[in-house]
Amino acid sequence: MNRQPILQTNRLIIRPLAQADYEPLYQIASDPAVWEQHPIHDRWRREVFDAFFADGMASGGALAVSDRTTGSLLGSTRFGPFDPEEGGVVEIGWTFFSTRHWGKGINPEMKRAMLAHAFASVELVEFRVGDTNYRSRNALEAIGAMRSDRYELQKYQGKRVVHLVYEITRDRFERHMLEKR
Repeated sequence: MNRQPILQTNRLIIRPLAQADYEPLYQIASDPAVWEQHPIHDRWRREVFDAFFADGMASGGALAVSDRTTGSLLGSTRFGPFDPEEGGVVEIGWTFFSTRHWGKGINPEMKRAMLAHAFASVELVEFRVGDTNYRSRNALEAIGAMRSDRYELQKYQGKRVVHLVYEITRDRFERHMLEKR
């Protein structure tokens, strides 16, 4: 599976993240409101964002999301590692957008394009989201993802962080898209 495709929608271009995207993305990420429900709530701090951006560049799956008309960056997302077992699995996550673009349908438009791309190669897409990140949880449910029984525990700044695992199968995605028509 190509984890750094170039995808286009009516309003978006989703393309491989480049080092030149750092400053424009940090300008978006430096708004604490972007991270208020996120388990890593201080990612607005430059040194925390630096590690996040470097990890994205090293991941082989990080993507920049820009406005198709103006070319301005709106945010970033990522395809996680691809696991070819049992029909194939990939994770989509690490997504953030400028607060100016919240509630405008950008996230679901981007996720639909990424899911369509992924389902050409995999049977299952997973998402990991902080248990108190209700904005992201609601967004995932709106595109047809279902919360699984699985979760992951991590620590950040000495505190326990719970990530819930959501998933959507190729069949569920196709049915959900038909229902939306």
